[in-house]
Amino acid sequence: MDPKEVKERLKIPRQPMPEQDPKERVRNFNEVPFGYPPELAMKEAMRCIQCKKPLCVEGCPVEIDIPAFLDLIVQGKFVEAARKIKEKNALPAVCGRVCPQEDQCEKVCVVGKKGEPVAIGNLERFAADYERETGAVEIPEIPPPTGKSVAVVGSGPAGLTVAGDLVKLGHKVTIFEALHAPGGVLMYGIPEFRLPKSIVEAEVDYLKRMGVEIICNAPIGKIETVDELLQNGYDAVFLGTGAGLPYFMGIPGENLIGVYSANEYLTRVNLMKAYRFPEYDTPVIRGKKVAVIGGGNTAMDAARTALRLGPEKVYIIYRRSREEMPARLGEIHHGEEEGIVFKFLTNPVRFIGDEEGRLEAIECVRMELGEPDESGRRRPVPIPGSEFKIPVDTAIIAIGNGPNPLIPQTTEGLKVNKWGNIIVDPETGKTSKRGVFSGGDIVRGGSTVILAMGDGRKAARAIHEYLQTGNW
Repeated sequence: MDPKEVKERLKIPRQPMPEQDPKERVRNFNEVPFGYPPELAMKEAMRCIQCKKPLCVEGCPVEIDIPAFLDLIVQGKFVEAARKIKEKNALPAVCGRVCPQEDQCEKVCVVGKKGEPVAIGNLERFAADYERETGAVEIPEIPPPTGKSVAVVGSGPAGLTVAGDLVKLGHKVTIFEALHAPGGVLMYGIPEFRLPKSIVEAEVDYLKRMGVEIICNAPIGKIETVDELLQNGYDAVFLGTGAGLPYFMGIPGENLIGVYSANEYLTRVNLMKAYRFPEYDTPVIRGKKVAVIGGGNTAMDAARTALRLGPEKVYIIYRRSREEMPARLGEIHHGEEEGIVFKFLTNPVRFIGDEEGRLEAIECVRMELGEPDESGRRRPVPIPGSEFKIPVDTAIIAIGNGPNPLIPQTTEGLKVNKWGNIIVDPETGKTSKRGVFSGGDIVRGGSTVILAMGDGRKAARAIHEYLQTGNW
């Protein structure tokens, strides 16, 4: 690209995505951003200056050829752009919506050094949506069967990625999912307004059409163990069971009626459609005053979900300041627009109930920031004598999740760390047990969709090599 064209492209401002008005969207579960129309997508893609050393590709955990797909959008070749992404990423419509691009590909974008980075995530979403909505999705040619079978335990982002990569290499792949619908955290954890379930279903259907078999209501460790899978004809097993075990605070009153884990609350509302009660027979407490405890993306999802169920007030209680919140900036911004009340430098010390055991208030203490801790963030320290009460009837605890213990408890010879995460070789996903691989949140603890997918991609390469050579 000649210097004159580079200069012209650098003058184009970043194109915001059209989205629902905050006053409207707090009353529905429809997706907040509408997505780019074609002309805006082409204009935004023009902002890419096609660097000689595209750092964005290095910043992408699944190594998408970002400059190539952006150039195809500039040329109006939208379907070809989607197929270019799918060479590396089986779930582009999901990733375009929920990946923290601002901490990955967009963080290292050269255009972002002097202005705002190219909106890579928005453009990935555009290309994937265009391909799906125009009926242009094509199944890639699958090679002849290798005769090898792989069991994938868990149908979240890591499991779906492994399955997609291995089936394209000719292996027979069966996914075992404990819940009644595939998708893992994409289905039960992320709200409809951030990731419509129809998108997840379409991405899962794409894998099924490629030949991936999915068996639901099949918790491995209960119906069969990992050892039994290996004895019953599977040549390798991938464990992608996620971090579905909620952490609690260990303070008085956590067993009161009206106190939820974020996992339970979001699963009821998302996977089991409680927001459409009584059409779906899943009850959920529609609190008048709701408090969410935590500062990550799950806390934001829970608070914004609660807001749409019609309360008087929704609080986020977070023990550090806004600057330290680990949630995506876009999520915090949307929450502020929608009317969430943020209580920063505040930490609950007990839940208070009435005579019937129902939550009626949270006692909190004010905090101040001290020296940095091992996370690099300043440690919150309680201010003595600063206790106060917030009247609430619903509390949602979103302070993190641990690995599901079912597989490690039922699998002999599988090494885990002190938190219960499966120990793997980070480059291959190999565990301590021959033929067994793992990745995603069961290895990392609570992390992101795209990092789980990156783990899945590495594991798929290693599984393929193992199936071909037998070398461990």
